Amino acid sequence: MKEKVVLAYSGGLDTTAIIPWLKENFDYEVICCCIDCGQEEELDGLEERAKLSGASKLYIEDVVDDFCDNYIVPCVQANAVYENEYLLGTSMARPTIAKRLVEIARKEGAVAICHGATGKGNDQIRFELGIKALAPDIKIIAPWRMTDVWTMQSREDEIEYCRQHGIDLPFSADSSYSRDRNLWHISHEGLELENPDQEPNYDHLLVMSVSPEKAPDTPEYVTMTFEKGVPTSVNGQKMKVSDIIKKLNELGGKHGIGIVDIVENRVVGMKSRGVYETPGGTILMKAHQQLEELVLDRATMEVKKDMGNKMAQIVYEGKWFTPLREAVQAFVESTQEYVTGEVKFKLYKGNIIKAGTASPYSLYSESLASFTTGDMYDHHDADGFITLFGLPLKVRAMKMQELEKKENQK
Repeated sequence: MKEKVVLAYSGGLDTTAIIPWLKENFDYEVICCCIDCGQEEELDGLEERAKLSGASKLYIEDVVDDFCDNYIVPCVQANAVYENEYLLGTSMARPTIAKRLVEIARKEGAVAICHGATGKGNDQIRFELGIKALAPDIKIIAPWRMTDVWTMQSREDEIEYCRQHGIDLPFSADSSYSRDRNLWHISHEGLELENPDQEPNYDHLLVMSVSPEKAPDTPEYVTMTFEKGVPTSVNGQKMKVSDIIKKLNELGGKHGIGIVDIVENRVVGMKSRGVYETPGGTILMKAHQQLEELVLDRATMEVKKDMGNKMAQIVYEGKWFTPLREAVQAFVESTQEYVTGEVKFKLYKGNIIKAGTASPYSLYSESLASFTTGDMYDHHDADGFITLFGLPLKVRAMKMQELEKKENQK
């Protein structure tokens, strides 16, 4: 019996060409595995395509709820945002996929896992760190880095390779954006985006959204509830997290929410420019922050901000299956104990505008915050506080004056 390899399979040209390449160069039995994170891609006919290309089997694995509950929610609770703008749509999906690839490899007794990520991107790191952490004994094959045996350099090369191996599928060689889609977002790279001096062609580019200019002229009010930092309903309708994100995608896309044009720093050292559409994710992040403002104390929010940045870096670099991620997530989860309540906001031409927040655990005291003096706050108390709070500054200034005086006396 031949040894088996599990291929992370999308059904696109790259992974279709990899099937005969694996058989020809390694003599493996190829098990294809398509991991559905909510791409909304047409899965009909995928099994026929995989087998026509030489695969012995195809798994189509729906991991949408796992992706939402165990990867997206922790990042939302942490407010994990990479370089202030990127909501980690691709980054969060990769450990989800890697985990399921390893599970299928174990089930099939495979000796290797193959992926089609290029040697310039972040995904190769995320896939491989996940696989190494979960299955250090399984070999990893990355064709695009194996330039001695992977000689194809273009879509035309791949189409011709497939044709030579009896695979005649309706792939075209025309140029288009390089996209990655899941339930959380869709990313766009390539074409005019490769020049950061050019404005994105949003009419041609957008998939999940409309531009703010084309959004409705009337704002739309939305109400959400959370329990311990987990979203539970939209506009009074209780739903599981995946359905909440779908609903928010619909609302956000309609109003031009969450379109980001960013030049980011990849792990491999280069800068890359891309446009991300994250309509529902942007709303969910903002709604969660809106509730936390009311519930978390100042000191906790200060540390949590640092932990959110750390979580974003961990996820972006593919280090999900690490003790550090577990520790940071444990801290974040401890802060969510009282993040329960209702948030209201309105969506209008790319903006999320607050319209009220309520929580049984609110730390906001109207009597303290008002300009009317209450029993709990005596304005005179601020005198002593400011004296002590500013003491280090005052002492330093006095010492500097003494030094300056001595210098002038010389």
